[in-house]
Amino acid sequence: MSVNKVILVGHVGKNPEVRYLDKDVAVANFTLATTERGRKLQNGTEIPERTEWHNIVAWRGLAEISEKYIRKGSQLYIEGKIQTRSWEKDGVKRYTTEIYAETINLLGKRPEHTEPLSPTVASSAAAMPTDTVQSPPHTEDDLPF
Repeated sequence: MSVNKVILVGHVGKNPEVRYLDKDVAVANFTLATTERGRKLQNGTEIPERTEWHNIVAWRGLAEISEKYIRKGSQLYIEGKIQTRSWEKDGVKRYTTEIYAETINLLGKRPEHTEPLSPTVASSAAAMPTDTVQSPPHTEDDLPF
């Protein structure tokens, strides 16, 4: 048995970029920063604050919710899985690691420029709380690469 599960709580680094693929399948990309506080060890050693940046990918309903409600600075709880992909550009092999979101919860205050999720969005989220939406699993056919 193996498990590929990631849980992140952090702040959005940039507004989501949303694209619509064939058959109006939406995909959103944005960054999320998670920060470990700095601390001082008993021996006096200072451990500085450390911020890690994560590339988030959200599909379908989660992408549409991301487009409407997530903005730079939003605090989010994300559950998903890690995926690494590679490609070649100018003869150089490149890699990226992404978090494919399966659940996104909006945390903290709701930004003033957004409205509560509509009943149709909430009901399409299978009766989950209105700030939580889960994306159905994607199939390999939906991947843009």
